[in-house]
Amino acid sequence: MENTVSTQLNSAQLGRAPHNDKRALNSSPISTPKELKRQLPIDFQLRQQIEQQRNDIRACIAGEDSRLLVITGPCSLHDPQAALDYGQRLQQLQQAYQDKLLLVMRAYVEKPRTQVGWKGMAYDPDLQGKGDMAKGIARSRLLLLQLARLGLPLATEALNPLVMQYLDDLISWTAIGARTTESQTHREMVSHLSMPVGIKNSTDGSASNAINAMVAARHSHHTLGMDGNGQIAMLDTPGNADTHLVLRGGHGLTNYDEQSVAQAVEQLQRSDCRTRVLVDCSHANANKQHRRQHAIAVDVAHQHRRNPGTILGIMLESFLLEGRQDNIEPLAYGQSITDPCISWEQTEALLQAVYQVLAP
Repeated sequence: MENTVSTQLNSAQLGRAPHNDKRALNSSPISTPKELKRQLPIDFQLRQQIEQQRNDIRACIAGEDSRLLVITGPCSLHDPQAALDYGQRLQQLQQAYQDKLLLVMRAYVEKPRTQVGWKGMAYDPDLQGKGDMAKGIARSRLLLLQLARLGLPLATEALNPLVMQYLDDLISWTAIGARTTESQTHREMVSHLSMPVGIKNSTDGSASNAINAMVAARHSHHTLGMDGNGQIAMLDTPGNADTHLVLRGGHGLTNYDEQSVAQAVEQLQRSDCRTRVLVDCSHANANKQHRRQHAIAVDVAHQHRRNPGTILGIMLESFLLEGRQDNIEPLAYGQSITDPCISWEQTEALLQAVYQVLAP
């Protein structure tokens, strides 16, 4: 039997594409995760800071910290200077509101696409559509390092499990998007991530797939992946109990109202999952109208004050300038090139309004 299999493998010439295969891959080797982390390391003090920030978020998820978790920042990062500008401003607000709010900056370097388009700094750092992941991942890691050194907890969305291995030590909170909630690969990835993870409801608005993902992620798995040295390996994941549900609406339906939250909590209880939910104030909950985020955030803050056992926090899409722009030069400084965001001034007003709801 072994000889037969060996003959078949040899005849297939594994690893060598036929000369007439027009779909043969072009590959461009890049540094391994271990090598890039050696080139752009985090020191002991920063490592301690990030672990404390993860523990703060864990305490919010568990109900041991009554502060409202606020994930806020650009839809995606494309300009390091503008991102650092935003981060410095957000850090100042954190100092002002830290007794009631735990602010975490969105630092998304991967962008999910419904069809095609710019996929984020990690893939196309020069915004030219050519792709340069060696440069993109290195630039992403450097920017996350600079943001973390401001003292901010950072949030990202994990799309490609391999990209995450280059950045995971800098992230305090990770999102799994609505389109990847059902993916077994992503559930296994969450199982070995070392930070809290928010899992979004499906694009149809249903929470069932996200809750199934939470259950799967808290268990250990044997999965195929890559170790820090770039070696393909079987990974034994430990399981991640620090997951929670993110409600983002779907198919024209919102699910941030008190009744929808209560229904989601009932589902979570039946599956023995953490019951505090985070509300995405953008996307389908806002019917893709970014200015609606203010009213939604204030509504959720009132829910949090009435029943802190069910509301974990809110997620916002916010940048320096309101709206969005096409990726065409010259670009306006501090404006999103993906989803529309509220401006910095609108963000300040929103967070002040939320804080006033929660203040005694």
